[in-house]
Amino acid sequence: MMNSNHNSNLSKIKPKLRTQGRVSGNFGRNKVQSGSTLKEIGLTSKDHITITKPSDYIQRMYQVLDTTQDPKIQRFAYNEIRKYLIQTNQWSS
Repeated sequence: MMNSNHNSNLSKIKPKLRTQGRVSGNFGRNKVQSGSTLKEIGLTSKDHITITKPSDYIQRMYQVLDTTQDPKIQRFAYNEIRKYLIQTNQWSS
């Protein structure tokens, strides 16, 4: 009786070397660019821009911390206040 491996076509199948076509890296779809380019960051079409001062922002965070009941918002306000105080060397452990 002959060995079954010699009669099988599975041993004769060789992987095809890819020599044609493109390698898209996107599961066969074309690569597309989305979002804005770095050149557009920081540009605006407005004539007047207001920037909140850090001290005003922290005052708002203190108000949020005192008035909200949502734990996620409280944690965010606390972390923002903590970050500001660390940056200004006012944080004490």
